[in-house]
Amino acid sequence: MNGSGRGGGGGVRGGGWNGGGRGGRGGWSGALTWTQLRELKCSELEGAADGWGRVSNRADAARDRIDKQLLAALQATQEGEAVEAAGARLGELSRGFQYVYMECGLVRTTLNSLAQELREAQRRLRAALDDADGLKFTVHADGSVSYPAAGEQLVTQDKLPGGTTEGSPLPRLLSPPPALTAPNPHAAKAQEIADAIACAVGEANGIDARYTATLLKLTAPRDGLLTSDAIWADAHGDATVVRGLADEYLKDSIPTDRSPAERKAWWDGLTRERREEYLAVYPDEIGNLDGIPAEVRDAANRDNLALLIGKLEGRVGDEGAQTRLAGLRAIDEQLRSGGHPPMFLLGLGEQGNGRAIVSYGNPDTARNVSVYVPGLGTALDEEFARNDLKRARDTAVGAQKYDESTAAVVWLGYDAPQMPDYESLKGNVAVMGTGRAEQAAPNYNSFMSGLMATNQHADAHVTAIGHSYGSRTVGAAAQQEGGIPGVDDIILVGSPGVGVDRAADLGVERDHVFVGAAENDPVTKLPSKRQSALAAVGLYVAGPPGAYLGGEVGDVGDDDLWFGKDPASQSFGARRFVVDDGPRPVLDGEGATPAHSNYFNPVRDAESADNIGLIVSGNSGEITTERLR
Repeated sequence: MNGSGRGGGGGVRGGGWNGGGRGGRGGWSGALTWTQLRELKCSELEGAADGWGRVSNRADAARDRIDKQLLAALQATQEGEAVEAAGARLGELSRGFQYVYMECGLVRTTLNSLAQELREAQRRLRAALDDADGLKFTVHADGSVSYPAAGEQLVTQDKLPGGTTEGSPLPRLLSPPPALTAPNPHAAKAQEIADAIACAVGEANGIDARYTATLLKLTAPRDGLLTSDAIWADAHGDATVVRGLADEYLKDSIPTDRSPAERKAWWDGLTRERREEYLAVYPDEIGNLDGIPAEVRDAANRDNLALLIGKLEGRVGDEGAQTRLAGLRAIDEQLRSGGHPPMFLLGLGEQGNGRAIVSYGNPDTARNVSVYVPGLGTALDEEFARNDLKRARDTAVGAQKYDESTAAVVWLGYDAPQMPDYESLKGNVAVMGTGRAEQAAPNYNSFMSGLMATNQHADAHVTAIGHSYGSRTVGAAAQQEGGIPGVDDIILVGSPGVGVDRAADLGVERDHVFVGAAENDPVTKLPSKRQSALAAVGLYVAGPPGAYLGGEVGDVGDDDLWFGKDPASQSFGARRFVVDDGPRPVLDGEGATPAHSNYFNPVRDAESADNIGLIVSGNSGEITTERLR
């Protein structure tokens, strides 16, 4: 590529390869000849790629210094309007360096991929030329091949004359009739060599055309490096184009069908340059691959976040896309604001209702790691960024009072049931069933297995936390073969049941299953399916008294919920910790289920939050317990 700036390349020979048109004696009239392809130095393309890589790395290092040194120090030591203005300017500069890092990385990968594809075409050409040389054939400048006289005629015994054959890059579907076939024994081999030469040069022409078109697209928007929505949309489009070229070069080697431990081994075995290329071209793949180290996933997903914002910005009329966009922007704002514990973005996606996995604290270096699954109504939106992220942060802060080596994760790796849609009732039906939980279970366990592969402690203490419908998801994960990987303790709060009737059926000892159920949380008192059905029959037959009687018959011990035994009941056998009763539904003026959302909140329910912190930090022996139902 002859361009020294972005989008400057016009082909390997400056003006590009115009190959493809046939002319002369059957040769190919493109700018590239077989002699030029033979002598092409692919290493020079890779050297240019290395140069773009160095620029990319410098931009990334500059962004890192701004975020982790300048901004962090400014926010930790200063305050006021001037500081906010300076922070905004530094943030803008950081995003500019991020864009340069991403785009230069794309150019590097494009050049490396080009070199790889051309090297393969060159290899096939040289093999054909070696065959010709061994047989003493002559390869002409136009790619035609001459062969010497050989054999003899049957009647005259004269030597059969040699000849020249023209190659074609197109497959020969039909062989000539036997009567018309040249009798010289060299003719067929010469034709094979000529065709191989033509195919190699034709393929190289096509390769150059594709890569030239891609490089011409890698140009910055007209407003330069002002990091507007338009520039991230441009970056997303550039990444999409480069991915179309790099699938064979890079993506096909990503071990998506391997275990998290095998993925970690794959990543550890890559060269630094190859890792950088994966991060530049496939941040979404690497950022969501269980088994990849947390710091790497975080770096990949921060770039993926910017690309997704650019992608969704263009979907103005798509309400779901705009909802997810608002959630992404809220997450981005929190990531850029810094704070303690530090945030790690471990997963991100726009599929379904959106995906996001965020850790407060590094889960690879922490001795204690908790992974919380949110429930009903959770989606990638502003409310998730405001509430569910806070619950994970409150968990981390509460646990770090007892052990600083603690990380707390919120895992939105599935489509949680949404609040009832009174027009279609789709949300209502979803929350009544177990399908979403069952579908989520393998993905949750894969994530947990990934944590076990990357955590640096041989005896890390791991806690699975399920809130509301999320507790049903944790229950489903525990029922998978082998249970939840690495889990030591399970916390269930605001649970409508977990799909099993005994704590011991969750894959850990019953004393390691902990339950928080607020007295005024109606979700923890949902009637069982059988109880609901019999109450409905009783209501139809005998009115309210019949409904009451039917409900009593349907749940004699008053310990059944919608998804099985009440986790807070004696028959379930878990350890129930003290939580605040919480506000009464409707009567206290805070809505239908205000007590359902307070379990993690150190202000509204300090004792519950403290108990969760004790369990997560490995100090469950110090929790305050209360009587089971």
